[in-house]
Amino acid sequence: MAKPLNIGMIGYGFMGRAHSNAYNRVSDFFDLEYTPVLKAACARNKEAVQAFADNWGYESIETDWKALVDRDDIDAIDVCVPNNLHKEIALYAAERGKMILCEKPIAMDVAEGEEMCEAVEKAGVANTVWYNYRRVPAVTMARQLIDEGRLGRVFHYRANFLQDWTIAEDLPQGGAALWRLDAAAAGSGVTGDLLAHCIDTALWLNGSIADVNAMTETFIKERVHQETGEKQQVTIDDACTFLCHFENGSLGLFESTRYARGHKALYTLEINGENASIRWDLHDLHRLEYFDYKDEGKLRGWRSIHVTDHGGEHPYMDHWWVPGLQIGYEHSFVHHVADFLDSLAKGEPCPPTFRDALETQKVCDAVLASAKERAWQNI
Repeated sequence: MAKPLNIGMIGYGFMGRAHSNAYNRVSDFFDLEYTPVLKAACARNKEAVQAFADNWGYESIETDWKALVDRDDIDAIDVCVPNNLHKEIALYAAERGKMILCEKPIAMDVAEGEEMCEAVEKAGVANTVWYNYRRVPAVTMARQLIDEGRLGRVFHYRANFLQDWTIAEDLPQGGAALWRLDAAAAGSGVTGDLLAHCIDTALWLNGSIADVNAMTETFIKERVHQETGEKQQVTIDDACTFLCHFENGSLGLFESTRYARGHKALYTLEINGENASIRWDLHDLHRLEYFDYKDEGKLRGWRSIHVTDHGGEHPYMDHWWVPGLQIGYEHSFVHHVADFLDSLAKGEPCPPTFRDALETQKVCDAVLASAKERAWQNI
C-alpha cells in the first residue's frame, strides 16, 4: 500500500491549480511508493483559499504560511506565491525539515537562490523546482536523442517564448492578479517569467552557457499600481533578446516578449547539429520535428514524430492512453510529481533541484546585467 505524502500548498492561483491537479491525478496513472494527500492549502484571503481547498479536495486551510509549515501533519511544502516570497518560505521550511517544491524562477536573484540552496542542502530535505517543460514527452525524447549522439556536434540552439497580454496601456501593475508586472514582487519581467523556461530547457538539453549579450525593452514606461491607485514607473522588462555561447561551442539565440500580437503562449526551440536537427513547438507539444541528414537524399526532409507510443519507445506514454492519443500541458506537471515521488522512494534528487535551478538564475541575472550595461557578461 502506498505511503501518504501530505502536501501543504501555499498559494491558490494558476500554478496552484496546475500543481493540485497533478497531485490528484498522479496515483491514477503511476504505480508509486508514495501517494500525495492534499492536506492543507494556505493563503491570506480566507474565503478564497477555502473555495480553492473545497474545489481541489484539500482537507483544511491556513491563512498564515508559517502555521502551515509548522504543522506536524505536513511533509512537503509547495511554494506557489510571487517570487519575492520564495526565499523566506524555503528557508523556514528547510529549517523545519520539510520537503520543498518551489515554483520558478527559484528566487529574485542569484544571492537569494544561493541562500535557498545552502538551506535545503544543510537540512538534507528533498527539493525540486517546477520547470515543467522538461517533462513534456517530446522534449524528454529530444534529450534522449541528444544523449544517443544522433545530432552529433551541436552548432545552434534557438528558442523563443512569445505572448501578447500586456500591450494595453491601461493595464495596471501589481496586486494579486498582476504581480508579474511589478518588479518588487517578480524581480524581472519576461526574463524570469518566460525566458527562464527556455533557459532551463536549454541547459538541460545543450549544457552550460558561458556568456551572454542581451537587450531588453520596457515599452510602456508607467502604469497605475493596482494596490495604491498611483501611477508608477514600470521597472520590469517587457521584451528581451539575447545571444550566448554554450560551453560546448554552439551559439544560442533567445527571444521573449509580451508584445507579440497573435501569440498567447508560443514557446519553440530548435537545435541544429552536424548530423541532425530537432525542433519543438508548445502549440503542438506532442510532436517532435526531426531532420536526419543520413536519410536517403530523395527522401531527406523534416519528419513529424507523434510522441504517443508505448513499450518504452516514447517517454512517459506507457502510463496514458493507447498509442496515437496525445496528452497535454497539464500532464507535464503530473510527470513532475511522479518523478519527485519516485526519486523520493529511491533516495535520489529530483531535477531540477534548487542547485540546478540556480544555474538558470545565474543566466537570467547575467542577461539583465548585460542589457543594463550593454556588454557581454560571463556566467
